[in-house]
Amino acid sequence: MAHTDDHAAAGEDQHGAMGQHIHAAVPEAYADLTNPVAGDETAVATGKSTFEIYCVSCHGEGGQGDGPAAEALNPKPADLTDGMMMIDLGDEYLFWRISEGGAMEPFNSAMPAWKNSLSEDQRWQLVTFVRSLADESAGQMDEHSDSH
Repeated sequence: MAHTDDHAAAGEDQHGAMGQHIHAAVPEAYADLTNPVAGDETAVATGKSTFEIYCVSCHGEGGQGDGPAAEALNPKPADLTDGMMMIDLGDEYLFWRISEGGAMEPFNSAMPAWKNSLSEDQRWQLVTFVRSLADESAGQMDEHSDSH
């Protein structure tokens, strides 16, 4: 079941509406997974290298969804620096999205599925690196409300 999180931050969400993100429930196959390299600095560094190879073209060097390919994409890539969005997303959610991509409801995005191209370790390292991009304590907005 999908729900929307209304964010006051400017920018388009995955369906083009200003300041809104679509988050779906994590499928059962991913729901109980735990990041084996959470907080590991080596995983952050390795994940960064993988991000630079596979993700920068869409998500941008800093993860703000402003890579050179982003302009042509609809919906736009997620801003991975958005602390309020990232605080809502567990590592299992990020692993699922990296693994399965976005060519499904409710996302309907161009994000490729990486489960057949990247090892499980590489995907967890990406999750760990992506976590390092967001300041989850500051977020990018003053107020955050959920509509579940």
